[in-house]
Amino acid sequence: MTLNLNRNLALDSTPDFAPGVALEADARAELAAQFIPAGSRVLDFSNATALQRLLPAGCSYQSAAAYTGDFPTQAAGNSDIIVMLGVLERIADVENLFTHLRFCKQDVIVSYSATDLAGDRTGYVNAFSFYELALLFDRYGFRIACTAPIDAGQVLMRLTPTERLRPVAACSVAVISDNDIGTFGGRLGCQMINALLPGEAEVHHLNFGTLNEARDKYDLVVLGTGGSLFQPLLGDDVLDIVSRGKAAIGIFGTQYRELIPRVGVERLVERLDTWFARYQDDVLMYGRGRSNVVHLGDWLIDQFPMTTSVVNEPLQIVDETRPDHALDWAIQVIQCHKSVYSTRLTPLLCALTAAEIAAYAEQPSEQMPGVVSGTFRSMLMDIFGRSYPEKQFFMVDRDAVRRYKAHVHRNVGKVAARIDAILRNVAVAAA
Repeated sequence: MTLNLNRNLALDSTPDFAPGVALEADARAELAAQFIPAGSRVLDFSNATALQRLLPAGCSYQSAAAYTGDFPTQAAGNSDIIVMLGVLERIADVENLFTHLRFCKQDVIVSYSATDLAGDRTGYVNAFSFYELALLFDRYGFRIACTAPIDAGQVLMRLTPTERLRPVAACSVAVISDNDIGTFGGRLGCQMINALLPGEAEVHHLNFGTLNEARDKYDLVVLGTGGSLFQPLLGDDVLDIVSRGKAAIGIFGTQYRELIPRVGVERLVERLDTWFARYQDDVLMYGRGRSNVVHLGDWLIDQFPMTTSVVNEPLQIVDETRPDHALDWAIQVIQCHKSVYSTRLTPLLCALTAAEIAAYAEQPSEQMPGVVSGTFRSMLMDIFGRSYPEKQFFMVDRDAVRRYKAHVHRNVGKVAARIDAILRNVAVAAA
């Protein structure tokens, strides 16, 4: 290795002509190439020709050996990655070097033989432990983003300017599913909530069969994933979990309303920071006069693009999609048909984004003959401003579906903003 660097950095160098040293340099270069994104502009202070051969596609390579004056500030500033393999140990004025690197604001890939690992330090002009290296990097505005061992005595590190590494504090979120996660709507609802939660959230999914597995506390409890609650999810067990959250929101509607004690719904809604109600019927029945209740709509429509059906053969949906069926496949099959009859709510919602005519049948209650879920009627009222008789085909007003879908999409954005605001406030309060 030939270190043809400038005098201002006060570099010492030793030739790399020995076969063993050359092999060591190749090993460093091979590992360093794994840290470099395709298309990067690489400025190499180590003049490692092996690295140039190993760079991923689209990279450009420039050796700092081409510069014989001061620190190559312009070249460093125009690069994406600065590489120093086997260099740092031989630099007499490390402080001066990192002063320059600090103002370049680029990532640095550096290898080092720390005193914690290295035995023989012959030929080295400085000696840092890992702790001392960390202090050095921190002092000049760098953090160690990732590391990998080169051999028993050397470590490769990728340094990133501290300003690019925004601190991220983990948060805990409980999601209590209002649907069986094996159903079409339940699976889509889980996808929706997972996509809205921040990346740093640790999510604990629960349903009414696993409520006993709830943890002692959460930063946020989300009750519902867009479906409809009924009596089993309105009891004291759910209220207890809601109380364990520093904040709580609801994303659900109601069904079989004749069987739901009104006091149970009211008691639950009072515990929520915000209830994003699935249907306008829910708002009118249980949320009137409450400032924490807003009409979301059926957010699962966000999963179904507006499209045009092409298959004339009628489609009848009387059972849930199988758990092993891919969701995108199920959506495409439903949206292919011009005529759809469904006894399942979410498949009908999907069909409305493509079909010409549709019909439905409400789900009867297993506990009380004559009582139906009421969710089809609520959904149709939200979309079309009216309901239609069961088991009779009606023309689908595509303009109404399009308006409803656009309205719900905007509301989903508001849910995401509300979740983000809640978790930010919780983090500030904790600090």
